[in-house]
Amino acid sequence: MDSVALLHLVDIIDAGNISAAARRLKMTRANVSYHLNQLERNVGAQLLRRTTRSLEPTEMGLQLYHQGCVIRNALAEAREATSLRDTPRGRVRLSVPIGYGQLVLAPWLLEFKRLHPSIDLDVIFDTKIRNLINDEVDVSVRVLSDPPQNLESRDLGPVSMLICASRPFAAEHGLPQTLDELRNFPIIAGSPVGKKLRVAGIFKGVRHEIVLEPSLASDNFLFLRQALLQNLGVGVTTDYVVRDQVASGEIVRAMPEWSLSIYGNRMHLLFMPDQYRIRAVTTLIEFLAHKGKTVAAMEQK
Repeated sequence: MDSVALLHLVDIIDAGNISAAARRLKMTRANVSYHLNQLERNVGAQLLRRTTRSLEPTEMGLQLYHQGCVIRNALAEAREATSLRDTPRGRVRLSVPIGYGQLVLAPWLLEFKRLHPSIDLDVIFDTKIRNLINDEVDVSVRVLSDPPQNLESRDLGPVSMLICASRPFAAEHGLPQTLDELRNFPIIAGSPVGKKLRVAGIFKGVRHEIVLEPSLASDNFLFLRQALLQNLGVGVTTDYVVRDQVASGEIVRAMPEWSLSIYGNRMHLLFMPDQYRIRAVTTLIEFLAHKGKTVAAMEQK
């Protein structure tokens, strides 16, 4: 089997189509297509099927893709091993939630970059649940109750939801005491714009659920925090967004005895199984996992 053609198959699947793969490889589309056709002829099976938007691997194509990933990453590790310095290097593409990324991960990632200047980071701040293969993402950080079974994961710690408002707003309008009472207040929340917000809560062992229509919704948590501080409503948000303001007294909590959840209750690092990872990716994973474990231990004290 032609190993070059196999690696080109990996590039095509990663890119989503032959034209994009050709641009990345700095080859002509015809040349890339030729290698694909030769590989399909050698294995005697179709490896890719065309959809309305892209090319998707067949079952045989996916098996060869995994083998090609192993070879590609083995070559990358071999290049690292032959380096004169035993320093992890390479490029890592990381997808992080906007709020958690800005408020928690940003200083961790900058510290990592100072410690590992030979590792290049592409950091995507978004709320999209990305496909690690199709979107070429090495590591994704997401709030989930349970991580996907087809990926490996590391736990970064719990995510606590809370109901809160600025002290002046609470003094003038009061605060809700139950989930149902939230309907009586303007809600500020990090829900998808134009969509309703489903909030689940447990109080004294009994589960309650409510659907809200936020009066102010955004995926920018710094913007939402500013809205709270300007007395515009009651926030349904994660603890790390307003932790400092709660500690200073600018923002007060409501319903502290309730256990709340929207998207999940733990933050997870998600990544492909070990055989598909280069050393630079592993280095970042271990660094972030250690940071998460350290912070969780400090908060428990």
